[in-house]
Amino acid sequence: MAAGISLNSSVRSSLLSLQDTASLQATTQNHLSTGKKVASALDNPINFFTAASLNDRSNALSGLLDGISNGVQTIQAASKGIDGITKLVQSLQSTITQAQNDAAANRPTKTGTALSVAAEATATGKGLKDTTLAKKLGGADTTADAATASASGDIGIDTSTNTALAFTINAGSTTYTATFTGTQTVQDLVNGINASGIATASVDDSGKLTVTGTGSNTLKIGFGSGATAAAATTDSQSGTLNAKLGLAATDYTTGVTSSGNSTVRSNLVKQFNDLTTQLDQLARDSGYNGKNLLGGDTLSVVFNEKTGSAQSSLSVQGTTLSSASLGIGQAANGTGGPAGSFNIQDDTALSTAKDTLTNALTSLRSLASTFGSSLSTVQTRQDFTKQLSNVLTTGADNLTNADLNFEAANYTALQTRQSIAQQTLGLANQANQGVLQLLR
Repeated sequence: MAAGISLNSSVRSSLLSLQDTASLQATTQNHLSTGKKVASALDNPINFFTAASLNDRSNALSGLLDGISNGVQTIQAASKGIDGITKLVQSLQSTITQAQNDAAANRPTKTGTALSVAAEATATGKGLKDTTLAKKLGGADTTADAATASASGDIGIDTSTNTALAFTINAGSTTYTATFTGTQTVQDLVNGINASGIATASVDDSGKLTVTGTGSNTLKIGFGSGATAAAATTDSQSGTLNAKLGLAATDYTTGVTSSGNSTVRSNLVKQFNDLTTQLDQLARDSGYNGKNLLGGDTLSVVFNEKTGSAQSSLSVQGTTLSSASLGIGQAANGTGGPAGSFNIQDDTALSTAKDTLTNALTSLRSLASTFGSSLSTVQTRQDFTKQLSNVLTTGADNLTNADLNFEAANYTALQTRQSIAQQTLGLANQANQGVLQLLR
C-alpha cells in the first residue's frame, strides 16, 4: 500500500482474504495443470525424494527388461533349433529303417547240390523237395541210401559209431549250434537252422538245401559228427560233413559272404548324409542377436539393478550341437568310408546307427528340458520385473500426484470464496463512500 494512505480494518481484512484466496487459487491451478501435488522438494521434501528414489529404481528395472527380453528370445531360438534338429534325427531314423527293410541283395546265401535225384522222386511218388526233406541224416555207412517206395533213404552219414550230429552257424559275434541224431531228417535239420535266428534254411523244388543269413555279416555254416554232442560241435566247425549236404568245408572255415549290395541302400547314402549336413547347418543358424546356445555360447541374463554379490542373474550354458556331438556318423556305401562313418550295407552297422539316433533323441529331449526350465525362469522374472516396476511407479505417483477431483472441487470453492471476498470488500468500501458524500 502507498505511504500515507490509511485503510480501515474492514477493507484491510477483505484485501488480505482476497490475497490468500488468490494464492490458494494459484497453487490449485498449478496442481491441476501439472497433475502433481508435490512438484519439487519445497512442496514436501520427504515425499519428493522418496518418489524420486522409487522412480529411479523403476526406470532401472525397465531398462533391464530389454536385456531380459533378448534372453527370452535367445533361449526360444535355441529351443526352436532343437525342435528342428529332433525332426531331422527322426528323418534319419526313417532312412535307417528304409535301409533295414531292403536287404535281400546283401544277405549271404549258400545253395548246395541236389540231395535227391529224379529216380527217387519217381519211386516215392513225391517231388524232389519232399523226397529230400524226408531223408534221414544218418545211416549204417557212408553211402547215401536212395529213397524208395518203402524207405525214406539217407544222405550218407555213418552214425553207427558217431551217433551225434551237429550243425553250427556263426554270424558276427553270434554262434548257434543245433544237435541231431542219425534218425532225424533233413526236415529236422531245416527246422533247427530256422530256429537259430541268424540264418534260415529251405529245400527247393530241385532238392537243393539253401542257407541264408538273416543279417549281412559273413555267415559260417558247418556240419559234423562225433561220439558226443560236444565232439560233434567241434567237428562241425571244421565243416567235415558239409559235403553230405551239398556244401563245401570252407563254408564254415572261410564263410559265405553276400554276392552284392542293396541298390536301395546305396541310394540312401546321399539322403542320410544330406540330412546330417542340414542338422549341422540348422544348429549353426539357431542364434539370436549374436548368441547361439546351440553353438556353445553362454547367455547371462541380469534381473535387478544391483552389482556384485547383490546382483540377481541367470547364466544359461549352451552346448555345441552337431551330428558329431550327437555321435551321428556319415553313411558309406561299403567299407573304407571316412573316419566315423558306418557301412550302410552292413546290418550290424545299421542297428548300431539306429541305436545312436535313439540316444541322440534322448539327449535332445534332455537339452530341450534344460532350456525349457531356463526359459520358464527368465519369463517369470520378466513378468515379475514388469509388475515390480509398475508397483514402484504407482507408489511414487501416490506420493506426488494430485487428486484432480479434489483439486477441481477445491478450485471451485476458492472461486466462490473469492467472489464472497470481493463482495465483502465492496461493502467495506461503502463506509468510505459515505464520508465522500458528506464532503460533496
